Amino acid sequence: MRATLPCKSHLLLLATWLLAALPATVAWATPQPVTITRAPFGTLADGQTVEQFTLANGRGMSVRVMTYGAIITAIDVPDRWGHVADVVLGFPTLEGYVVNNPRGSLYFGATVGRVANRIRGGSFTLDGRTYHIPQTEGTNALHGGRQGFDRHVWSVETITTTPQAASVTLMRVSPDGEEGFPGTLTTHVTFGLNTRNELSLHYRATTDRPTVVNLTNHSYFNLGGEGSGSVESEILQIHADTFTPVDAQSLPLGTIAPVAGTALDFRMPRRIGAGLRDGGQQMLFQRGYDHNWIVGGTPTRAPIPAAHLSDPASGRNMDVLTTQPGLQVYTANALDGRYSGPAGHAYRQTDAVALEAEHYPDSPNHPDFPTITLRPGETYDQTTIYRLGVEPMGHGTP
Repeated sequence: MRATLPCKSHLLLLATWLLAALPATVAWATPQPVTITRAPFGTLADGQTVEQFTLANGRGMSVRVMTYGAIITAIDVPDRWGHVADVVLGFPTLEGYVVNNPRGSLYFGATVGRVANRIRGGSFTLDGRTYHIPQTEGTNALHGGRQGFDRHVWSVETITTTPQAASVTLMRVSPDGEEGFPGTLTTHVTFGLNTRNELSLHYRATTDRPTVVNLTNHSYFNLGGEGSGSVESEILQIHADTFTPVDAQSLPLGTIAPVAGTALDFRMPRRIGAGLRDGGQQMLFQRGYDHNWIVGGTPTRAPIPAAHLSDPASGRNMDVLTTQPGLQVYTANALDGRYSGPAGHAYRQTDAVALEAEHYPDSPNHPDFPTITLRPGETYDQTTIYRLGVEPMGHGTP
């Protein structure tokens, strides 16, 4: 049997395809030194200046972080064809973050604290004394009160660069009594990027009085790219067998339930949209996903896998690893088209998914939950890693 040689037209087509694929291959396979740049990002109404840092690893991935709210403003990564897109929702100006984050609402990319998630009735008891936090979601407190960590300008503590990684550490001191919380809390958040396409968030905090602490990041992810529409077709896997059921106020009942047989069963990869229209009470309460999965049960010293997200269309994927015991998954249920991003597309429900590694909701009022109490001499120390990747060429279609 005689072999058939490809004709010139076939060779030309093959060469064209290889050249088109080259940027994606080089971007992901050739490590370059990681850099960090610093630039002004605007001025608040009270005259405070805000800076933005850009961390870039030379493999096509970059992360932007600003000092207002310790907010992640962009995460740019290439798809399987080398096309770079921002995979988090956000705004091109400082004003966008100030105006588009009404009290108790959206938290685009923000560092959330002093206590992330909800506190029932805006109150809790610690060492026999009851503390009251502003009620920002109905009768409950959400994400630290009216002026949480997301509404303050953080100071720049350190900037570190090596050929393999770069990081910036932001710091703020939350005074005793701020938003009703006891104790002066000194918090450091280190944003790092390395040549392995890992964005790491390292949280540390100390206090001079017993207090409660639960920090997270509230980035809205869309691996198809900011403004590309719903994430219902993206594939999610959550490494959790159980979750904390909630009531109509999104507050935990205090029980632990198996995910098996519910819309919250993501033990095997499946489309986010597969369970969104489930008629079970948990989904009706939330108008989508806004639940805490138990990924570890107790804090761990080293980050463990919590979730995997992938976009079949672009080939982008992301692993979430954390030392935190829980993962709050939120399908942007409050987005209603009132806000638009850099591409000019209105943000709507399910246009993104937040993967918030944290302790359980309303932890101060549930002694059976992992504690978030921090005492003098102790250090709150948690790490979450978002590892970005891309499927090999030949998977999916442009």
